[in-house]
Amino acid sequence: MIKTQTPPMGWNSWDCYGKYPTEKNILSNLNVMKQKLKPSGYTYLVIDAGWDIEKDSANNLSGVSIDDYGRYIPFKRDFPHGLKYIADKAHAAGLLFGIHTMRGIPREAYNENLPVYGTNYHARDIADTTSLCKWNHDNYGIDMNKPGAQEYYDSYISLLASWGVDYIKTDDITAHPPEINAVENAIAKTGRKIVLSLSPGGDSKTEFIDDYKTATLLRITGDVWDNEKSIDKVFDAWKNWNAYANEGLWLDMDMIPFGHICLNNHVSDYLHTDSSEGNKGSKGKERMCSFTKNEKYTFITQRALGASPLFMGGELSTTDTFSFQLLTNKQMLACNQNGITGRLVYDDDSIEIWKTVNKTDSSKGWIGIFNRSSAGKQTSFTLQQLQLSPCSLFDIWNVVSLGKISSVINVTVPQKDVLFYKYDENVK
Repeated sequence: MIKTQTPPMGWNSWDCYGKYPTEKNILSNLNVMKQKLKPSGYTYLVIDAGWDIEKDSANNLSGVSIDDYGRYIPFKRDFPHGLKYIADKAHAAGLLFGIHTMRGIPREAYNENLPVYGTNYHARDIADTTSLCKWNHDNYGIDMNKPGAQEYYDSYISLLASWGVDYIKTDDITAHPPEINAVENAIAKTGRKIVLSLSPGGDSKTEFIDDYKTATLLRITGDVWDNEKSIDKVFDAWKNWNAYANEGLWLDMDMIPFGHICLNNHVSDYLHTDSSEGNKGSKGKERMCSFTKNEKYTFITQRALGASPLFMGGELSTTDTFSFQLLTNKQMLACNQNGITGRLVYDDDSIEIWKTVNKTDSSKGWIGIFNRSSAGKQTSFTLQQLQLSPCSLFDIWNVVSLGKISSVINVTVPQKDVLFYKYDENVK
């Protein structure tokens, strides 16, 4: 397992394909990712849930795909060449390859009492049938006090490593520190440099922070989609977890649902899908992202100032130009890859101001003035309120220099929008 020097960046299949990824659609996105995102530093191609789920002839979910040792393997129909084939394609393109896993052992392995690879133990020797995921019924948890438990994780992670996996997103695990440690131990035994992402954030507890710190990423929110509730959720999580930032663990605000999403809930005229579908999240109809332009600015600025991992979720070949402009904006990326989680310096009357200091020069950095209300606001701030000395300001989204600010800044912030500034106190 590795610690990355900057927040990881990449693409993830969940927002566009849900539980229906295929070799064909993953490779299609790989090709676009290489062209449009890789030059800006996006390197991880991640297949989320569904690669190991069987589907019938009508494409309904019909079971799980496992080997003789109870380990998940790709569904042959949708991944005819296996996952190593895709990993090799990613590596050849200069990218890294990741997949989604669930905590525990398949219930099907328990029902068949399959052996644990390389041991005399079986699934029923290690499964904890009382340890259940609330939203996914494929697995039982594993009792890490039982002989054979670590060996199961070792064999499964070793299998993933043999496919060339560089990134593992393990779901339903943040409330279960013993299984976090088991995954980490298994990764270490492979000898392969693998990023470990802990998910979901909804069950993350600050009391387990020492267990989380040994991973690379920690989801601090539940699932985030293209709706106002998700933006509010991120602000709340940013505040709740801020005390644990900048300690070697990236606080993950979840994926970026920009562009073309929910292709698994297909409609023929997705360009005209009602924006209210965004409130249904993954269950909404196929659509282009429901965020307004202002909300997109707010969403991506949160992730820039918060040093959150950046994982684009939309289908890349049909995503709009504006989304790519936001994702590849050099100033936004400089703030994000600075790797310092911003702090809240002002919070009053629906205005929040977050500040991120440049890690190599404390006289420089970035601030975001967020208007969380449904009405535009005209206001002013002293530099003292912004915790700044006289400085120059550059407006990142409007691409204009405000010159030197000596004492007070007057601003107009549209509804649900943000002013994103780069500051430099080295001015005379």
